[in-house]
Amino acid sequence: MIKVLKLIFHLSVFILIIVSLWPGNLIGYLLYGRQEILLELFEKPLGISINHFASYLWISLLGFALYYENKNFKKLVFRLFFLSAILEFFHFIIPNRSFEIQDLISNIFGVMIAYLVIKIYLSFYKA
Repeated sequence: MIKVLKLIFHLSVFILIIVSLWPGNLIGYLLYGRQEILLELFEKPLGISINHFASYLWISLLGFALYYENKNFKKLVFRLFFLSAILEFFHFIIPNRSFEIQDLISNIFGVMIAYLVIKIYLSFYKA
């Protein structure tokens, strides 16, 4: 079961990278045949993109839960924070994409909340 979850984690990261680096909206293209269509599943409360937050929360929770006992756990935390920032910064140079500070904040916030959830869980159940 753990191997399957690790595969899901790595596939999720791969899909996130592809979707983020695609010149245009890949999901809009796959669903509607037009990459100009933006798919916002939720409104942006307080300017935070729920789509970005949920994506990074999912990937980070899964990764942190699977690798918290690994000696490279701190590297994973750093890499997910770095990935959340660098993929958004690439939008400066990718055609048909635009950098948005709200998306960057949402990405980082998703990783940060996942990290806090794992740390709180470990403080209660690993003591």
